[in-house]
Amino acid sequence: MQRRPQKIKSRTWLLALVPASLALMAAIPAISQESPESLLPPGFGDEVDEPDAAAPARRPSEGIRLDPNLADELIAEDENVTSSTGPARRSSPSAASSTSEGTLEGASGEEKEGDESEGGVRVGLRELPSQAQRSLAAIGVLGPDSGDMGLSGFAGFKGSFLSNVMRRTDAPIASRWSSILLRRALLTHSTTPRDVHGADWAAERAWLLLRMGEADSARMLVQAVDTDKFTPKMMQVAMQAALSTSDPTGLCPIAEKGVEIFEEPSWPLARAMCHGLSGESAQANALIDRTRDRTKVRGIDVLLAEKVVGAGANTRRAVMIQWDDVKQLTAWRYGLASATGLDIPERLMASVGPQVAAWRARSPLTTYDVRIPFAEQAAAMGVFSAPALIDLYSAWYDSTDPSEHAGKGFVALRNGYAAPNSSTRLAALKTLWDDPKLNAQTKYARLILTSKAASLIEPKAEFAADSERLVASMLSAGLDKSAARWAAVATSGSDTIGTWALLAAGGTKGVVEVTSGQIGQYRSSVGEGGERKAQFLFAALAGLGRLDAEQINDLAEDYSVPVGKQTRWTRALGQATRFNSPAAVALIAAAGLQTRDWKTVPPAHLYHIVLALRTVGLEGEARMIAAEALTRG
Repeated sequence: MQRRPQKIKSRTWLLALVPASLALMAAIPAISQESPESLLPPGFGDEVDEPDAAAPARRPSEGIRLDPNLADELIAEDENVTSSTGPARRSSPSAASSTSEGTLEGASGEEKEGDESEGGVRVGLRELPSQAQRSLAAIGVLGPDSGDMGLSGFAGFKGSFLSNVMRRTDAPIASRWSSILLRRALLTHSTTPRDVHGADWAAERAWLLLRMGEADSARMLVQAVDTDKFTPKMMQVAMQAALSTSDPTGLCPIAEKGVEIFEEPSWPLARAMCHGLSGESAQANALIDRTRDRTKVRGIDVLLAEKVVGAGANTRRAVMIQWDDVKQLTAWRYGLASATGLDIPERLMASVGPQVAAWRARSPLTTYDVRIPFAEQAAAMGVFSAPALIDLYSAWYDSTDPSEHAGKGFVALRNGYAAPNSSTRLAALKTLWDDPKLNAQTKYARLILTSKAASLIEPKAEFAADSERLVASMLSAGLDKSAARWAAVATSGSDTIGTWALLAAGGTKGVVEVTSGQIGQYRSSVGEGGERKAQFLFAALAGLGRLDAEQINDLAEDYSVPVGKQTRWTRALGQATRFNSPAAVALIAAAGLQTRDWKTVPPAHLYHIVLALRTVGLEGEARMIAAEALTRG
């Protein structure tokens, strides 16, 4: 016999993230990063003894993998390791595996339930026949045919440890490609760790996806769990997923039970909206009036709920929304305003974190003029793929009256494809790249936008001065084979040393020759920011195994990149590679990139990330992250 759950005021797992549902977890301000140490979650930044330089067996000498003896030692010492008897194995993807941009061109072929948590409260929303129920033993939406990371992708770690890393990771992160990889990891159909409840495990993954700006992915993961197995944690995340996707109907399967469990007024308002959308206007209005009488909720939060109710059948209630007195945008306000086609003032969009811009970019009721800048932000974050951004520009073109085409970005993009020769195509692309209104993020977004068009430019010496941006554009979308065609141009002189560096780090092995002298030439020629870029180049090449042990030792000292230093973060990465757990590697790698700017990422972090990804069969993604570091660093 089930107990009636006591109402819950707040959940400790949301510590420091949200006070209540109407305050809503989505309005996350930008995170200030004052020092490299702040990139890591608490506990990851503690240093351990640096390996003895005279004992090469205790350091990653040739960029191939952490020494097995060291890995075994770290696993034995680490309290976060599971009781597994050995490494979890999986079918490794190709060296350049599938991403949101499609397969990288260099690729060859282009039941046991978890324990109840949250005080044993189980939400019985809708009982399904046993044959229709989905197990919580493994949860996810990506399978072997859609770029997953295997059932054992998170093997080797306690679920509580991984959940803590997810919860404490500040997102979005610096790297577009690392974010793409992390999305794949979080969506992978993978085994639920034994020490966490399956629904809670999915909720943690979905909540991180929301903070990354991945609203649709988060909703898919929420929907991968049967609602009769929802825990309170999953219910809270499900509400955020519905709001972030501007879909109040997503609240209807859980609204009734939410009223029973939670005290926050968002749940009875959700229940009212669902009645209204079902044509039951009298019940909806009564619930709204009752909520207003029994709580302190007033103003725009209730008016927005009434606006949604008014969108249903059999209603005659017209609601006017005024934003003048609203000082902060919340997920509730964003989700309901977007669902009803309301314009959200720019000042309120500026009050929230960049993940909300990514949510806004996919809102179908928003005009293209408004969506495009948000979509470019989303592309730079890794939420929008290059084809998705190009398609949005195409739709913008189709929806705009021909008399208003002049000066629009879609004209230059169209010319980048349709112009009669490479010279005029390149001129069109440079119009997009050199827009004086662009900031660092949108400059990178324009490289993503033009990636396919850039691949149509013939690799000739006459275009050498622009070859670095052309190659950077192609690599931003994973077009590494197209970029490799520029290798001959990159050897023609010092003015193409930047192109050489991108191909050395982002291309397959052997595309260009790599020597210490060329790294030094790059260091002295790249100008402002050259030292950091040269450090990134060395770190990437060392992690990719394109430098020998002697070069790594010499250049690590010369470039002040402590690749041999071990911290709890590097130990965790080593543990993930020891267990061949690519999803865990993707998650822990992202924890080392918790900043909005590549210029504050320690180059040693890039080395360890590239090395770990390469070790677990994700070299293609490692190369794209390395190229991104050189482009944005």
